[in-house]
Amino acid sequence: MQPSRDQLDLGRRWRPALLSYFLRRVRDHAEAEDLTQELLAKLLKHDGDDFASPEAYIFQMASNLLADRARRQKVRAQYREFVGRSEDAGIDPIDPFRIAAGRAELADLARALGALPERTQTIFILYRLENLSQDRIAETFGISVSAVKKHVARAMAGLMKAMRSAP
Repeated sequence: MQPSRDQLDLGRRWRPALLSYFLRRVRDHAEAEDLTQELLAKLLKHDGDDFASPEAYIFQMASNLLADRARRQKVRAQYREFVGRSEDAGIDPIDPFRIAAGRAELADLARALGALPERTQTIFILYRLENLSQDRIAETFGISVSAVKKHVARAMAGLMKAMRSAP
């Protein structure tokens, strides 16, 4: 696909002025090149060449690109500052590998919990996850508090054994 004559004329006519405009403002040649290319690409997509004042239109677009760039840089700086503060505060950053490992461990725990006898599983869930008192669980099941403690201990031992042998 070859560029049309209009496209080549557009690039020849506006590229030096736009590059100069961006260089004066961003003071980074690579960034100025990128902004120039982005603006020229937008101009090529524009279907109408008949502007009342093409210079004003083009440089307004250039100004808008610079404003967008400034907003992006501000957001990135705020994010870097937040991440820096959260690391100082002892907050762990989000790590996809840790999330995946945690999900795998949780799946292993759910399987191990499902392998427990139903009554032991229910008592363990009520005590450890639902925070019901052992007295209340004993009353609900019609067993002694000592039996509840034994169910919880049996569940803990089974879960620990299963988690140790999990891959």
